Order: sequence, then C-alpha cells, then structure tokens
Amino acid sequence: MAQQKIYLVGAGMAGWEGFSSKALEIIGKAEVLIGHQRHLAIFPDFAGQKTELGELPDLLDFLQKTELRVAILASGDPTFFGISRFLLRNLPKERIEIFTNVTSMQYAFSRIKEPWDDAIFVSVHGRGMHAAVDKIVSAEKACILTDRVNTPAAIARELIERGAEGYEAWLCEDLGLPTEKFTRSDLRGLLELKPSDLNILILIRTYEPNLVHYPLIGIDDDEFQTVKKLITKQEVRAVTLSKLQLQDDLVLWDIGAGSCSVSIEASNLMPNGRIFAVERNPQCVGYIKENLKKFCTRNVKLIEAYAPEGLDDLPDPDRVFIGGAGGQLEEIIDAVDKRLKAEGMIVLNAVTLDTLTKAVEFLEDHGYTVEATCVNIAKTRRLTEYKMFEAQNPVYIITACKGNE
Repeated sequence: MAQQKIYLVGAGMAGWEGFSSKALEIIGKAEVLIGHQRHLAIFPDFAGQKTELGELPDLLDFLQKTELRVAILASGDPTFFGISRFLLRNLPKERIEIFTNVTSMQYAFSRIKEPWDDAIFVSVHGRGMHAAVDKIVSAEKACILTDRVNTPAAIARELIERGAEGYEAWLCEDLGLPTEKFTRSDLRGLLELKPSDLNILILIRTYEPNLVHYPLIGIDDDEFQTVKKLITKQEVRAVTLSKLQLQDDLVLWDIGAGSCSVSIEASNLMPNGRIFAVERNPQCVGYIKENLKKFCTRNVKLIEAYAPEGLDDLPDPDRVFIGGAGGQLEEIIDAVDKRLKAEGMIVLNAVTLDTLTKAVEFLEDHGYTVEATCVNIAKTRRLTEYKMFEAQNPVYIITACKGNE
C-alpha cells in the first residue's frame, strides 16, 4: 500500500491568516500535525494528533513507518534554510508536497524598509560561524539567521577582529510576535545588546565619504606602511600574484606577511576567499593593522605568530606564499607540505642565491614540481636633464606545484 503524502507547510508572520486557503485545507484534513510549539499554537482547535517537533532522526523514523496523513509546520519558506533539505535527502521527493510562505528574512527587510534583492543570506543556526563570516565580509548586504551560540554579538566580535567594522546593523527580534522589536546599531553596539533568542541580524555595508579607490593590483609601494621599506615591491608583487594562480574561493596563507601587501592585493582578486597573514614582528604587526584598515580589507585575518607556529589552527590552504621565513624555511616547508591540499601551490620569494638553492632543493625533495623565475626590475630616475635606469636587486620567484609530475 502506497504511503500518504507528507505536507510541508510554511507558517507566515500573521498567525493562521498568513496561510493560503489551500494550505489551511491541507492542515484541516491532516491526521497528524507536527511543528514547534509556537506553530502548533496557531491551531488550537486541530482535531488530530499534535506532535512537537523533536530530533530529526526520530521524525524521519516516524515518517518512514506511518500511514497517517501528516502535515509538518515550518517557518516561512521550508526550502530556505529549512527542514526540507533533510526530508528531501531522506525521503522520496514524490511523497513530499511543499507550501511556501513569506520568510522571516523577507519580512525583516520589509519592516526596516530596505531592498533585499542585492543581499546574501546565510545561516549560523546550528552551524559553524567562520564560513558564514567569510561570506559576509565579501558582501554589500547580509542577512543572518543566528542561534544561542552564534549570537549577533559573536558575529560582530569576529567581524571587528577581522577589521571589518563598516556596517550598519539591524537587530530584528521576535518577528510577527507582540514583542517584535527592531534596533539599529553598529557592530560595537551589538556587543552590548542582549537579544531575544528569536532574532535575525541584517548588516549593510557603509563607506567613508572620502574613501580612496585603489587599483585591484599595482598599488604604489608608498601607500603601504612598512618597516624600512621591507615590502614585496609593486612589480614583483604583480608577478608573485600571477604565479599563485588565485581563484575566488581559495584559502591562502601569507607567511612572513611583512607589510601585508601581497595579502591585500590577493583579497581584491579573491573577495570570497580566506586569507591568513602570519606575522609576529611587533613593528610589522602594527603596520599590518594600519594597512588592513586603510585598504578596507575584509577577508584577511592577521595571525600573530612566528611560523611554523600558529599554523595548526588554520584551515588547510590551497595556496601558500612565503615572503619571509625568519631562518625557519625548512621547518615552514615541512609544516606547509603536511597541510597543503592536493594540487596546491607554494610560491616563495628569495633575494639571495643561498635561499634560492635551498628552497628549490628542499621542495624537490618533497616531491614538488619547481619552477624558478628571476625578476630583474629597472626603473627610470632623473639625473640632471637626463633620465637613466636604476636597477633593483633581482628577486627569485619560486613556484612549487604539489601532486604534479
């Protein structure tokens, strides 16, 4: 005997009046009504069996065995960060019929009178927060479903730590309930608020009125704060970035970040990527923080450590740039090799033949395919009424590919 259909019905923001007539008809004919208590309370006169939604494996076990007509109440659109993903993955699709409603996110945008067609939507409800924050920092506008652990304050704290404070924040609480509340704030203001458990956070990026627009790559060296001009210079930086073969959603480690110039330009090329600048020199750290703020860099996280220390807690990299090793080159390559993803790449800049030789030999011993490029830059300078070229020291850019013969 064929099992009954399962009706997945989205609850709106206005009690039973928020349901379509067809959805109300389906609920009226159901023998079992399942949902959170706040949803079940919308139908006090339901004649069948009411069951509060519990653990999903228990729900699945019941649905696989029952021959009763079941309606499951969900919030808004069940296919939008909802229970439908779990049910469609574990039950035949032809057995499920879905009735959508207005999502709490749509409702929140309408109440603060803000268009939402250019927003991204993320959920940290029952999930890790860091992946969501990676998406937020690359967006103009974000709407976030939170939970008791990943609270608006926790999200704000992570964004502040990344130097991404330029947001107008809307804390939207108890939507559709008599206690509904909307609070406008900034990120630091969120740290002081104690919201209801039922809340949505909307972040809208703001800009300084006189913000300078810098090029994606090719930023003048003089624009960076740095120690004694210890910086990957503009032309070498461009070649280095090309050798890294960056893609938008990769993880990049910048070891010995110095001024952070490579990370900053890399972030322009991969706004949805995750970049970790590893540096411990106190002067460099201070300058890195200034540079990250100056260039409004949102997806670079400063790791204050002497590599290879500080690498253990980072996500596995797709690309690694080694700009400075502090005498720990072999140890750093050993540590990177254990974590670098298959077909990942290491790019290393050397200014001495000793470092070049050591790096090439060590990388080849680890099974990498290695290419070395010598970059010689000469730039014009004025000498009386004539122009002459002044040569810079050559830089050796070593590119090592993992997993290639």
